[in-house]
Formats: sequence, C-alpha cells, structure tokens
Amino acid sequence: MPTELQIELPHLTLAAQSWGDKALPPLLAIHGWLDNAASFNTLAPILSKYFHIVAIDLPGHGRSAHRPAGGWYHYVEYLADIQATVAALGWARYSLLGHSLGGATASIFAAAQPAGIERLLLIESLGPLTAAPEAALEQLRRGLDQRAGLGGKSLRVFADSRLPIHARMQANDLSEAAAAALVERGICAVPGGWSWSSDARLTLASPQRYTEAQIQTILRGIACPTLVVLASPATSYLPDAMMQARAACVADIRLVRLPGNHHLHLEKPAPVAAEITAFCGWS
Repeated sequence: MPTELQIELPHLTLAAQSWGDKALPPLLAIHGWLDNAASFNTLAPILSKYFHIVAIDLPGHGRSAHRPAGGWYHYVEYLADIQATVAALGWARYSLLGHSLGGATASIFAAAQPAGIERLLLIESLGPLTAAPEAALEQLRRGLDQRAGLGGKSLRVFADSRLPIHARMQANDLSEAAAAALVERGICAVPGGWSWSSDARLTLASPQRYTEAQIQTILRGIACPTLVVLASPATSYLPDAMMQARAACVADIRLVRLPGNHHLHLEKPAPVAAEITAFCGWS
C-alpha cells in the first residue's frame, strides 16, 4: 500500500502517494488531466524495487488544494508547481514520470529546467496540445468566455458513489477497476451524495496554446535520456506523424508503442514497467 503524503508548497498544499525505499533513486510521477495520483496505483508497486516514487495530485485534482480564486490552470503554473514540489522534497537529482497532461508538463519542465533530471519517462505524451497561429484569437476568446460563464455552473452530484465509476468508464474507455481507483481519490461527499473533488476551472478552455513550432523548439532543450511509451492503436490527438516529428527534436530518445488505450499504464502496467526497467538498464 502507498504512503499518503502532504507536500507544503509556498502557495498551496499538495496531496501525494509514495512507494519504495527513500534510499532508492527518486522519481516524481505526474498524472493526466482530471486524473490523480491513483493513476499510478498499478505501475508504481512494480517500479518501487528501483525507485522511491512520489505521485502527486496536481493542484485542483484529487485531494490537493485548488488554486486561489482568480487563478488559471495553465502549463506555466504547473511548471512552477513541479519546481516547488522538488524543492520541498529536497531532491537534487531525480527522474520524472508523466502520463498525458503530466507527461506534457514534465517534458516542458525537463527542457526548461534540465539540471538535476536523470531521466524523463513519458506515457502517452511528449509536449502538450498545440494550435495553429491563426487560431490564437479564437482560443483566447473561448477561454475568456468560458471563464466568465463559470459562475453559474456547479459540479454534478451523484446519489450513489458507484455512479461516477460508471461515468469514468464510459468517458475514458476504462475497466471498472481502473475507473474505481481514479474515482475513489477523485470524489468527495457533498449534500445529496457525491461530487468530483476536482476544480471546475480545469474544464475551461485554455486561453493560450503553443504552436507546434514552439513546442518543437522547446523539446530541443531536453538533455536527459527520454522514453516515450505510446498506445497502439494511436490516440486520436497523438497522431504518429506528429509524435515522430516531436521525437526527432530530442537528442537521446526511445519511442515505443504497446497495445492498449490511453491509460495503458493503469490497465496493463507490466509491459510498461518492462519498457521502463529495460530503458534504465535494470533488466
């Protein structure tokens, strides 16, 4: 069973889970959008022979605090969260493991702050979603309009705690066990039943997205050995041509595809763990 942690950052408190002896090489695990640290519940125990793993709930997710009123959930803010988390943990050398949004954030962070990062391990990710330059104005308008209209909205309330499990199964093509792990850490009791614990602002459109050219320029800053594990067949928003072009920007990279869906590390952890341990030279 993982150990529950509270990590005090200067601006808020993060919840986290940890696995493995603290004497082992440290690994910070970062989950995907609207997920939480339970995303690593099946993979982390396998990797705990080799790493001391800390899997955080990003701000606004799982059991972590929400950002203060008036804040945005944007990549730049997540970079500061990672920076503060590593400082709070007192790590000088460490590896990063990220899935989806967590992998997008980890890859940008590894490029922007390369000192101290041993390895970059990415699942279904290498950089964030992008937009064409001519879409910038519409993206900005959409983000501002959605933010202005958030005040009258409220999160759905489920009368039975099993109902959000079924909702996650349908939304993300997850097995019941995988959905239950994420939901158990991602709901809270409210009057009338249960609701998502995540911040409603997470569902708002970002007011700004990088262009593909900008992301490729950023990825060229990654200096550590990098492993990218992608699902086969390819996820619609991670097309092979785009991922190959991004991978070509990273000097020391291995890209592999494994059968599974977007949450393959949660559904089928053993093959993912085997790729990671082989990449690290431990098998």
